[in-house]
Amino acid sequence: MSESVPENTGDNWDRKILEKVALAAVQEQRKARLWGIFFKSLTFIYLFALLFVAMGWLIPKDALPGKHTALVEIHGVIAAGTSASADNIMASLREAFKDKGTQGVILRINSPGGSPVQAGYINDEIRRLRAKYPNIPLYAVVEDICASGGYYIAVAADQIYIDKASIIGSIGVLMDGFGFTGLMDKLGIERRLLAAGENKGFLDPFSPIRDSQKEYAEKMLNEIHQQFITVVRQGRGKRLKETPDTFSGLLWTGQKSIELGLADALGGVDYVAREVIKSEDIVDFTVRENVAERLARRFGAAMAETLVRLGAVSSLNIR
Repeated sequence: MSESVPENTGDNWDRKILEKVALAAVQEQRKARLWGIFFKSLTFIYLFALLFVAMGWLIPKDALPGKHTALVEIHGVIAAGTSASADNIMASLREAFKDKGTQGVILRINSPGGSPVQAGYINDEIRRLRAKYPNIPLYAVVEDICASGGYYIAVAADQIYIDKASIIGSIGVLMDGFGFTGLMDKLGIERRLLAAGENKGFLDPFSPIRDSQKEYAEKMLNEIHQQFITVVRQGRGKRLKETPDTFSGLLWTGQKSIELGLADALGGVDYVAREVIKSEDIVDFTVRENVAERLARRFGAAMAETLVRLGAVSSLNIR
């Protein structure tokens, strides 16, 4: 009888060790992958939470301080479709005034001006809200610049606070555009404009300017300028110290604007909340646009700017 050959116990032992090592490596990879997914999920949750807090979506109205100073910001050019549009600013002001904890409203302005229509809407709405909520004062606080349409809005406030180096004024109206007739003649380009109506091609940038249309445009600008002057006089009252330059479109420093009665005193947002309104807690009621709206607005603004650069659009601004 032949003897049986014993199994190679060494080889079996090596194989089992390799299997255990391989299995352990796979398990570690799975754990690492799971932990990776877990931490990535936490990161996304954290970022979304920050976004929601920044947009004010996770802050219930019950969480607002009992008594506070309401803040509304006007930043940039005042025009339809921008963050400083009348729709956005008026909606912000309404929310600020109707909140039961609001002790006073600060309108922080940093704007070179813009549309007289948009500025007029906001000015009228401030006056309406002040009449509806007579116990809630509204103060304008100017940062770098409060010119033209920005100042048109500011004069509706009870008082205007500025920094000594702020830029104030530019109480005037302009209509700007371009004329390409000389360049077209040099390039041999012929303008073919067909219109029904004597003035349908009013101030066409590709046609020679007509004296009658220029005179009419200046008359229209003077009418709007007088509206601006009336609003300033109503808002500032006896505080305004008029000079021949007051309504000429000039700009002044904040310090000089106090001397001229265009502003009332030096002070920033914190100072006004603490020392004037007597409520240090500040709650921002400014309507913020979302990312989609911002992208759409920028795309639209880029298209409009292209048209303006081509001279196809004239703009009317108080600045």
